[in-house]
Amino acid sequence: MTADITEVWNGPGRRDGELTAVEPWHNGLHPSSSPLAFEHWYFDAHLDTGHVVVGFLTKRRPEDPPLARPWVELIVYAPDGTRRAARRKYPRGAAAYALDACEVRIGDNRARAEFRPGGLPVHHLRLAEDGLVFDLRFENETPSWMPGKGETRFGARDRFGWVVAAPRARVTGTLEIDGVAHTVTGRGYADHNWGVGDMKKIIDRWHWGRLYTDDYSLLYADVLTQQRRGSHEIAPLMLARGGDIVLSTGETALTEGPPIQHPVAGRSYPEWIALRVPDRLELRLTVENVIDAHDFVDDIPVARTRLLKPLVHRAIGHPAYFRFSSSFELTVHEDDGTTVRRSGTTLHELVALK
Repeated sequence: MTADITEVWNGPGRRDGELTAVEPWHNGLHPSSSPLAFEHWYFDAHLDTGHVVVGFLTKRRPEDPPLARPWVELIVYAPDGTRRAARRKYPRGAAAYALDACEVRIGDNRARAEFRPGGLPVHHLRLAEDGLVFDLRFENETPSWMPGKGETRFGARDRFGWVVAAPRARVTGTLEIDGVAHTVTGRGYADHNWGVGDMKKIIDRWHWGRLYTDDYSLLYADVLTQQRRGSHEIAPLMLARGGDIVLSTGETALTEGPPIQHPVAGRSYPEWIALRVPDRLELRLTVENVIDAHDFVDDIPVARTRLLKPLVHRAIGHPAYFRFSSSFELTVHEDDGTTVRRSGTTLHELVALK
């Protein structure tokens, strides 16, 4: 492990022999006076109508400029593959965040957690912008989880935190598109990131994704730091069987397949990725379709011009975002010596900051 990077696992090694009990405050605001503090709450759901919906409530994203205004984003991927998105920034005074639990308001958009005695949490999400309305309830089917104690530290000041409030949730509610309301059910997910620091100077790229079968839930992230930070790989992974989390580890090895150049993102993505936890599991994700690709330079009005864009790329690299639809092959080696194989399709992401 690079000397100035600390992964706070419970041990032994880079794994959790005992899980950290996720408390309501872990999913609340993590206050900081730094202009480079960032924090957002994320929800998504695969609905029985065939739609995939994604929602962000963001105080500041790592790639936003310092002191950026809070914003919300709604994305709908329709069954025919089309994408619809709405995004709006708000004055800081129009936002509020609780410290003791997930209770977030940005304009009239809200997310809150409900806790029942002896039960798993339920999250309520209400987002409405530009003809899109999500009014959804996420009822946990697995406990909340975070890797180790939830944070990776980069030196004395910078840090990155991750808690998964709902690794797997039953979703019910309403999706409205341009005044047409659909009563929906589905499967969902919710997490929360926070931290301090200029991640563009720390992180090279990260993979993130998850998958579900009838009996297993798996989620992972694989973060590679820049060469100046030792090209250190941070690779948390969670596996649940039914409603029980059976593996929480950072001892995950990721391999990328051959690169494929993408004309919109302006950079390549791997044809496949494979993850392996020795003696526990193997996973291979093969990209079938790039359902979203974005060159972050296009977010800067001046820089995205035909003359300046190549110069900006030479100066800062090719920061980009991909969302993939992939087939997966999962092999799990159970403690009783049996080997279980599952297959299916799922969505996952790649974010490159260099």
